[in-house]
Order: sequence, then structure tokens, then C-alpha cells
Amino acid sequence: MPAPVAFSWSAGKDSAFGLWTVLRDPRYEVRALLTTITDAYDRVSISGVREELLDRQASVLQLPLIKVRIPPGCTNDVYEERWGAALGGEDFAGIEHVVFADLFLEDVRAYREERLALAGKRGLFPLWRRDTGTLARDMIAAGFRAVVVCVDPRALDASFAGRAFDSSFLDDLPSGIDPCGENGEFHTFVWAAPMFLTPIPCRTGDVITRDGFVFCDVLPA
Repeated sequence: MPAPVAFSWSAGKDSAFGLWTVLRDPRYEVRALLTTITDAYDRVSISGVREELLDRQASVLQLPLIKVRIPPGCTNDVYEERWGAALGGEDFAGIEHVVFADLFLEDVRAYREERLALAGKRGLFPLWRRDTGTLARDMIAAGFRAVVVCVDPRALDASFAGRAFDSSFLDDLPSGIDPCGENGEFHTFVWAAPMFLTPIPCRTGDVITRDGFVFCDVLPA
């Protein structure tokens, strides 16, 4: 019998490719997506993707969505309490594993595994240590379509916000920038993927700077 898992979902390309990988693995059965939402903004934490678009992703994936809601300016203690409550809730009945699309940050993986262990869960990392240059181009070749929704201007020029995540984008990345943005250089929203029932119609909107990051709003079309 395949092991039931929940997938930590960011709405971006790494999550999407990781989910596609696990969905094709007969050892696992994906029961739900798990996403952190910032209350008051109704957006995915960190990337700023609108909750409505997140819901549309879950719909075209035909998967339930578990939302962990945190306040703006959330402290680490509150974040851990909310995640712990979600992991111990009814939605996680029978689920012992959470899948993450992390690539190579050892400290992030260690933190996740520590918090999961406290809840009696274990982590799975299907993309771990894959070459990110090759992986980024594999995503595009496989039909993943995404838009860059958040840029750290300390690492990448603000003009990259709102661009399509495509071969041209990768070619234009400055030296030293991870092609998958694993160091937080940029975040994406996936609007089409091989496992989506249909693409998600959307368009780019305003570009703003908030809390030191540059965000491109993406709106349902």
C-alpha cells in the first residue's frame, strides 16, 4: 500500500515539480497540500501569491488544501505553534510524512525534520541535491509555466519581477544566482503544469516594494 503524505505547497515551481515527482511514485499517495497563509493579506506567506490563485491551483490538482494561517509579522513561536496544531489536527489523521521540495539548504532541512519529529512525523525530500541548473531547465522542458512574483533586490534586479520563468529568464540571471532561487533570490507562481487539469488564466498586475522585497501581483484573468 502506498504511504499517505501531505505536500508542503508554496504555489511555486519547485513545489510543483516536486509534487509531480511524488504523484508519479507508486510508493506514495498525496492526500493534501499544506500551505502557510498570512492573515489580513490573504496571501501565501513569503511569495505574496493571492489566496484565490492558491485555491485555483488546488482545484486543478484535485487535492484538498490545508491552510496554516499566521499573522503579519509572525514570530517564530507563533509560526511553530500554528504548524504544530496543523500537523496534529484531524486533517493529518493517518498521514505520517510531509514532502518538501527543498534542494540543498542543510539548515532548512534540519529545521523541518526537527519540527516534524516533535509532531511524530517525518519529512521526504524528493528533489534533494539535484543540480539546480539542470532542474530549472527540466521544469521548463516538462511544461511547467510560472511567473516570478517576488524578487530580493539585494540579489537580483527588480526588473526580474513579473517575468516568465523560462529559458530567457535563466539566460539573463547574473552569475552567482541560483537558477531555482533556492537562496531566496526569487519566488514564482505556477499557472500551468503537466498534472494540472487545465492552465490557470492569470495576468500580472502592479509591482511594489514591501518589507525590502519586490512583489509582482498576479491576478486571476
